[in-house]
Amino acid sequence: MTSDLRNRLLLLLVLPLCVLALIGVWLDYRSADEAATRHDQRLLRLLPALADSVLAPGGDENDLPVWLLAPPVEDFLRSNPGYTGFSVRDLSGRLVLGDEWVHGAIPATHEPEFHSVEEGGITYRVAVQRGRTGAGEMVVALADGSDPRQRWARHLLLRVLLPNLILVAAAALAIHWAVGRAFKPLVDLAAAVERRSPRDLSPIDEAASPAEVRPLVHSLNRLFVLVNAQAEGQRRFVADAAHQLRTPLAGLQAQVEAWALLARSGVKTAGSTPVSQQKSTPGQSGKAVAAITLGAVEIEKLRDATRRTSQLAHQLLALSRADARSIDAQAMQRVDIKDLCETLLELYLDAATGKGIDLGLDARPVHVSGHGWLLRELLSNLVDNAIKYTPAGGSVTIRCGTQAGPGGAECAFLQVEDDGPGVPPEECARVLQRFYRVPGTEGEGTGLGLPIADEIARAHGATLTLEQGASGRGLRVTLVFPA
Repeated sequence: MTSDLRNRLLLLLVLPLCVLALIGVWLDYRSADEAATRHDQRLLRLLPALADSVLAPGGDENDLPVWLLAPPVEDFLRSNPGYTGFSVRDLSGRLVLGDEWVHGAIPATHEPEFHSVEEGGITYRVAVQRGRTGAGEMVVALADGSDPRQRWARHLLLRVLLPNLILVAAAALAIHWAVGRAFKPLVDLAAAVERRSPRDLSPIDEAASPAEVRPLVHSLNRLFVLVNAQAEGQRRFVADAAHQLRTPLAGLQAQVEAWALLARSGVKTAGSTPVSQQKSTPGQSGKAVAAITLGAVEIEKLRDATRRTSQLAHQLLALSRADARSIDAQAMQRVDIKDLCETLLELYLDAATGKGIDLGLDARPVHVSGHGWLLRELLSNLVDNAIKYTPAGGSVTIRCGTQAGPGGAECAFLQVEDDGPGVPPEECARVLQRFYRVPGTEGEGTGLGLPIADEIARAHGATLTLEQGASGRGLRVTLVFPA
């Protein structure tokens, strides 16, 4: 992590430094170019004065012409000795006055020309012009070795490139060191988290972290709290599930052990037919085999215990599958709520009729986006609870349709209402907790029906509400889906 950040910072900072260095080189060259342009203009102004310095031809053809350097030209030559020179040549290129090395092609026109000449390790800027003099038409030339462009080219490495390279290298080293120092707390934090055991979810000290890292530490602490709460919920769930399973399993074990004891002893059971004794046969090694016939009471106890155990295991599995985190990856489908209600009505009609309960349906066509198997489980738990706790002669009604939601939007709803004992208003929130039953509630239950319904509702983004029935008694459970 630190290496990646260091490389990114190096790239993001060194590249601009290189660009700035190039801009500095360009600006330096522009400054030298402007100064050189001024030197060129100075040479152009001195060329006519150099031509005027040739006053008259010599007495003989081979004699030097009469000449006298004009003061501006003389000042120019004296101002920078060793870096200046001049020449005067005839049209054939023969040197008449000045320095031999100041040479060049004879101009074809009277326009001034510029070129460079290398002499003694110095590059000279030479201005040449063809013009009339006192000795006739000749070619005059002035050379200047102090051209800023030439000096800039000579000193490019020492004055521009080398300082910038040193600057970039120093900046890279400084960034490398600074990043290592700046991100040391973050590296220490990562190492501390890495060293933690899976059970250590204690919060990290935010005050010991730099201000820039505190939002990350705060998010980690929040994650630790959530994970700890989830783990605690899972531990509580397992403990409660084990406690709930232990009761019916203990009853089953006690009943079966009692029957096993009776079978071994041959004692009559209360309320059952007599135990018949069978004599031993040679194939039975002299041991008596007791046959026992169970009565209706014992059979019903065994049936109730097995039903309760089976229902509890089914509800635990449904609660685990209804966990919102476990179904996020599953795609939702279009679910016909009316068809679902009709199916559940047929499924529970016999149970309601056998108990003398009027099971009714008030369904209007409505569709929602969700998981059909989960909504079936939700409605099944609500209807099963209503039939279980409604006394004989009562009624249970299943409803579905649409109603006005927040902002006036039409929302789908699913409702189960009964006229049983209901739930006190102060207990409505607690009955949604797992394994909680209202004190004094008759009948056997696990306290998972409503928590399962609430878990499924939250997985669908819906709202589950509990309230009294229309007649002021009983319980009305309403599930309102988002618009």
